[in-house]
This record gives sequence, structure tokens and C-alpha cells, in this order.
Amino acid sequence: MNRKELNKIRVSGAKNSATRLMAASMIADENVTLYNFPTQLVDANHKKRFIESVGGTVTFDDERELAEIETSSLVDTVLSDYDFPIRTTYLLVPGLLKKTGVAKIPYPGGCKIGSRGYDLHVMVWQKMGAIVEEKPDYIEVTAKQLSAAEIDFPITTIGGTETALICGSVANGTTIIRNAYISPEVFDLIHFLRSMGVDIEVVGNSFIKVHGTNYHRGISHKVISDRIEAITWMIFAAIAEKPMLIENVPFDDMEIPLTHLQEAGVDFFANKNAVMISKECMPNGIQPFELATGTHPGVISDMQPFYVLLGLKANGISRIYDYRYPERVAYLKELSKFINGNLEWEKGFIKTTGVAEFKPAVANSTDLRGSMAVLIAALLAGNNKQSKVKNIQMALRGYNKLEEKLKAIGFDFNIENEVISV
Repeated sequence: MNRKELNKIRVSGAKNSATRLMAASMIADENVTLYNFPTQLVDANHKKRFIESVGGTVTFDDERELAEIETSSLVDTVLSDYDFPIRTTYLLVPGLLKKTGVAKIPYPGGCKIGSRGYDLHVMVWQKMGAIVEEKPDYIEVTAKQLSAAEIDFPITTIGGTETALICGSVANGTTIIRNAYISPEVFDLIHFLRSMGVDIEVVGNSFIKVHGTNYHRGISHKVISDRIEAITWMIFAAIAEKPMLIENVPFDDMEIPLTHLQEAGVDFFANKNAVMISKECMPNGIQPFELATGTHPGVISDMQPFYVLLGLKANGISRIYDYRYPERVAYLKELSKFINGNLEWEKGFIKTTGVAEFKPAVANSTDLRGSMAVLIAALLAGNNKQSKVKNIQMALRGYNKLEEKLKAIGFDFNIENEVISV
């Protein structure tokens, strides 16, 4: 293999951190700068649009991958349009409450992968003394000053933990959060809030104390790398047998997912921040495996579709269990269009039989990660423009500079009216 054959992809800043940090920036009393920021994400641009619609200023620099956010002049206003198709609209509440006393936010959108209500966020707001009203077009949360509270989540929840953290940062007193879910992205948020001047204590991996403060200084902060994007490219390289150097890999956040890759026969080469994968890394081919998704530090549900792809290219039967989001199976119907009977599933369980060969097909996008798996299948079916994936914006929601990265490693396709033709 010579140097010219080696393709390079750099993992961007984490979607599930960057979009949260944008919302948390709204509590700042000075300007905030976010580095390693995925400026081209669809979700990030929807959140930018909302912040600007309520009086803030957000500037994205694509070349330097940074975001500058200024929210000293937020206003209480009713928007003419509340069509913001993002899940984490609830994180916009604390900044608006601090600066206007009222938050009118879009109803949470996002991927349809099972029950993902917003009742736990309502619980946090109400426990902290806010009045919550569900209007026809938006949720209205009112509070002149949030009060500290004890938050006991009935289930582990990333979104609920993030809401409690940011609300606790502006609340009067000390907020206690039990049964928190402290993922790498939540740790990034905690680090961000601490830099702004918030005293946060973390005990173990599920108990947090937040000592609220009135003043939150402006800071510069580097967004962590996206572990889901990293595993996407690693598995893509393995099943495509396409020599690839994947840079900016967050190894510390991926120990167990990477162990599963190695146990499946992908013996990748790595240094402190990059991975190289080629056919030579799999001298005996990809081996069948079993795994169950769960919470960090394990294989999280967002990674599930890519291990399904890995299983389809393994030498035998692989089994993947998803107990956290058992209904994350809608994309499998679309993925199965690219193969011949190598895929079986029911809620919470997926069985793959390899080695599958991908064939051209026309498919629809479902959830974000499932749609990326379907796109990979289309790309590996051959560049003959016979494969199409509709509503490709779903995948663009979670992968920064996706079109640019894929074309840089030699894939030929075009996108028109949210349909990608491969």
C-alpha cells in the first residue's frame, strides 16, 4: 500500500455535545467561543436559527470550525414559526429564563426510535419553581428565578441530566441530581459549566451537586470529538476494505466499543489520536459476534446500526441486542433492500448472516444513525447511480461535512431535493 492509496477522514466535534453547549452558552453574561465545532450540522444550524430569532448572535466559521455566541440581548417573543426539527429544544429554557423570565420553546423533535417524551424536563422545571404551560405551537416556561431542588430521576436520562445541570447552574442554591447519566458529552457540558464559574461536584457516575450562581463568564471551549462518528468511519473502513486513516479519535471514550471491534477480527493500527484500517488489519476476515447495547462506557444504542453492518460482513451469524431502545429497528427494513435475506429482526434483537453482498436499491431515511447505515450500504453497492436514499437530510443532521468527507475518499454521488443518488 503506498501513501497515495491511503484515504484520510478527520472526526469532527461531537454532535451530542456541540448542540448542547450552544444552548448552555445562552446563560453566559459574556461571549462564548466553541472550537472543534461541527458548523455544518443541520441540527446546529436549526439551533443557531432559534437563538438568533430570540435576539442572540451566532457566527459559524466553517474553515476554522468554530462558533461564536453572544446572547446578552435575548428577548421574550412569540415566533411566527416554531418548526425547529431538533430534539434538545428543552435545553434552550435556562438561558431564556435567566435573561427574560419566560421561555417559549418548540416542542422537541428528533428521531422516532421509541418513547422519548419530555415529561422529565417538565418535572425538573416544576421542581425548581417554574410554571409550565403547553401551548398549541410551543411550550411556555415561566420563572423569575429558578430555585434549587432535589431531582430524583426514575430512569437514567442524558437529556434530563443536561436540563438539570444547566437549570441548576442558574438556580438559587444547591441542586442535587440523583440517577444522573454521565456520558462523555455530559462530562463535556460539566467541564464547560465549571469554566463559566459554576461549582459542580460529581460523585461516582450518577450523583451530581450543582451550586448555582448569578454570573456566568464568557469562555473559550473545545468540543470533544464525536465517538459515534469515529465508530462509523472505523466500521465503514473495515467493511469497505478501503485503506483509511481516521484522525481525531476519542480513544478514552470508546474503550469497550473498540474492544468489540478487535474481538470481531478488526486488528486496527492506532497511535494516540488516530486509527488506520485496511484489509491487512483483518487477515482472517471479520468474525461473527454477539453484543448488547447499553449505557456508556458500553456500546451505546446510537452505534447499533454500524455493528449491524459489521455483522453483515462477518463470516457467520452475529446477534445484536438493544435493550435501551428496542424499537430502533425501523431502518432495518430499508437496509434489507440492499441485501438478500441476510437480516432478521424483532424489537430489541437483530440477527445478521454473513457474508452479505450489497446490491443497488432505493430506500428511505428513518432515524439519523439508521439512515447513515443505509447510506453506507448504498455506497458499497457500487457507484452506478442505481441506488438512491431519500430524505438524506436525516443523516446530514449528525455528520459534519459528510458530503465533503465521502467525496474526499473517492465516492461519487450527487444530492438533489434531499435524495442522494449513488
